[in-house]
Amino acid sequence: PMITVDLAQLEKRDAEEGTSAGLIRGMAYGLKKNGHEIGGFQAYVTSNVLNGAGMSSSAAFEVLVGTILSGLYNEMSVSPVEIAQVAQYAENVYFGKPCGLMDQMACSVGGLIHIDFADPEHPVVEKVEVDFSSYHHSLCITDTKGSHADLTDDYAMIPQEMKKVAGFFGKEFLREVDIAEFYKNIPGVRKECGDRPVLRALHFFEEDKRVEREVAALKAGDFQKFLDTVKESGDSSFKYLQNIYTNKDVQNQSVSMGLAVSDSILPGHGASRVHGGGFAGTIQAFVADDFVEEYREALDNLYGEDSCHVLKVRPFGGIKVLD
Repeated sequence: PMITVDLAQLEKRDAEEGTSAGLIRGMAYGLKKNGHEIGGFQAYVTSNVLNGAGMSSSAAFEVLVGTILSGLYNEMSVSPVEIAQVAQYAENVYFGKPCGLMDQMACSVGGLIHIDFADPEHPVVEKVEVDFSSYHHSLCITDTKGSHADLTDDYAMIPQEMKKVAGFFGKEFLREVDIAEFYKNIPGVRKECGDRPVLRALHFFEEDKRVEREVAALKAGDFQKFLDTVKESGDSSFKYLQNIYTNKDVQNQSVSMGLAVSDSILPGHGASRVHGGGFAGTIQAFVADDFVEEYREALDNLYGEDSCHVLKVRPFGGIKVLD
């Protein structure tokens, strides 16, 4: 349906939280606040990104709006990094979801990227050149038919609990905590913060190492090591980050089911893990080309026809295309 936003009134509206209108208004406000020109436009938008399924649909929409405003009013001078930062602001403040910057950066910059967020104001973005087709593997994304509605609190608890652990050490963020000090003080952290925050912190520290190993494996052309590390990462998400299902509805574990079926049929043919923020939505799998149809059939049998999508990693982010 038509979305109409009056850009003469850019203050946040509580009634627009969780809506596309809120994202548009937030993007316009953020770009204007940063000193860029904004103005009206009419757009007809189509997308095959599954809405609300954990595939960064909100981030893709935010980057789209930012790219339109950059192209129409700023001669495409707004950098992809800045568009991503404004997009995170729009989602945090105007949409009401306390997300990080990763999805927005991936959508805005495009391709496969390695990001260092040590300084969130100036993230270091490195493009990793890799052609999955040369390794004869495809990226499969499966919609597990779970809804992200009413899961904002689950997402919010992850950074809250990690910050709680950081606070034990007098820091704001876990990245500021010495890992050796963390492991030495686990008994005290458990007592003050509880077990789940400690487990989530364990995931954080080890996941940073896994990301470095994944990038190194791709650069070295060791695709099997990359797959093995993807699997390790997914297992850690399930056991320690605990973002596979919500504790508010333990009988609804749609993502868990997809991962279980994938684990039963993928050994020797690929690797799978939760995709995005988790709790509901999608799972991803890197599947050998000669096994894709068998994998797709198994996941479609579980969730329904056309649930499993074979995708390609687009080398471009937000761009202006001329006929």
